Amino acid sequence: MKKLIVVFLIGCCSQMVSAQKKANNKKLDAMIVQGMNDWKVPGLAAIVVKDGEVVFQKTYGVKNLETKEPIDENTLFNMASTTKAVVAIAMGMLVDDGKLEWDDKVTDYVPYFKLSDSYITDDAQVKDLLTHNLGIGNADALWTLDSLSTKETIQHFRFAEKTSPLRGGFTYQNIMYAVAGEVIAAASGKPWHEFVQERIFDPLEMTRTQAIAANIFKTGNYVTPYLNDYEDGMVEVDYGFSDQIGPAGMICSTAHDISNYLTFLVNDGVYKLDTLVQPKTFKKLFEPHSFLGTTGIYPTNALTKPNWNTYGLGWFQQDYKGHKLDFHTGSLFGLVAIAGIMHDKNTAVYVFANLDHAELRHAILYKALDLYAFDDDSRDWHTEVFNLYEGFKDKRIENFKRDKDERVKNTQPSLSLAEYEGTYTNNMLGNAQVTMLKGQLQMNFNDFITYSLEHWHYDTFITNKDSRFYEKSKVNFDINEAGKISQFHIMGEKFTKEK
Repeated sequence: MKKLIVVFLIGCCSQMVSAQKKANNKKLDAMIVQGMNDWKVPGLAAIVVKDGEVVFQKTYGVKNLETKEPIDENTLFNMASTTKAVVAIAMGMLVDDGKLEWDDKVTDYVPYFKLSDSYITDDAQVKDLLTHNLGIGNADALWTLDSLSTKETIQHFRFAEKTSPLRGGFTYQNIMYAVAGEVIAAASGKPWHEFVQERIFDPLEMTRTQAIAANIFKTGNYVTPYLNDYEDGMVEVDYGFSDQIGPAGMICSTAHDISNYLTFLVNDGVYKLDTLVQPKTFKKLFEPHSFLGTTGIYPTNALTKPNWNTYGLGWFQQDYKGHKLDFHTGSLFGLVAIAGIMHDKNTAVYVFANLDHAELRHAILYKALDLYAFDDDSRDWHTEVFNLYEGFKDKRIENFKRDKDERVKNTQPSLSLAEYEGTYTNNMLGNAQVTMLKGQLQMNFNDFITYSLEHWHYDTFITNKDSRFYEKSKVNFDINEAGKISQFHIMGEKFTKEK
């Protein structure tokens, strides 16, 4: 009789758990549908893993607004900066193999690694490549204004200026993850993308995941990137794949493959009884290594109100409802992602979308955590996040209008347009050629990207919207004492005119 009662109770509990799961799935699905409508997201995929089980995996919308092809579980999106966690895992595997140590010097593996500060160069350790606290300024223009090789990109980075003492400040760094990829290659004897394919993708049965982003075009079934511009509405933007910094954010994956990846994370480095990362190393990945204070870098902190913000090895970290949350966003020219894991709740969440800065991703993350980790449906995360970012959008439009109002009308450049032509150089960022075409100045960076310049006022011009960022940038020319153009400024960088 007791045995029958136990069986009955187990059956009842199982039915209750199943009912709760269905209820949570329905609530999350409804919020995503509403959110996609309000944010105008073309396509999206969301995955939730709880206690080693995929409890929610669903795709929405279309790959391309013209073809209307629906997204499926095998459609490739870009992981963007959530790639960084994969690279940190690969590093950890090499630690397990005894082929490197976290405290090893970077120069032992990458001899050409050199920074603007010799002390930081000499003392930089392997783990410092993953924590954004080397003390060197950001240099993302290296890969947005040029198409250098990985080695050339790293070599040019030596001109980036020191901003804080070693391990004394937080400056987000993509280039250092490219260096991490070179360390992986040196320690393993094979390119980083081959290493992660063999040691991570293959064991996790991530059969369609691509470490080289450009490979998606021959693989097929991939999304088109979009941006919702405040002037022009929904526009298709170019793929911004820059595989020379691949370890920083170029892996592409699918809803199906990410489900396996999240299962591996929730199981602390184990997948189908196969331990891929040793417990000590897995724990190291999620330990705090950099400190960001109470404000962090995410606007959603205004809603989550964390008491602390840190960075591990490829993961941002903060407290949420008294528990540690490891998470990371990814954004790359019309393609976004977010990953989150709460280890002590055995819950992981991942979202892909093909709309630039579709911040619905944050709402999905916190809604999923509330539902599956805390059985809490009290907050309308979509509305809260939407209103937060609508406020930022309104401010951007206000700034745009104010900028136009502050433009000084009826002014002329100080010199004839022909005198602005020439070759301009920047030690780190290479060359810019300014030429005239049909009476309008053109600016080409490193034979890679070209802008048309429209006169704004005085000696300030403004670029057209490029096909990736889809933003205009001011270009300010300086005139020397001899009355000649000496240099120009763009995106916070200075290019000097050759004589």
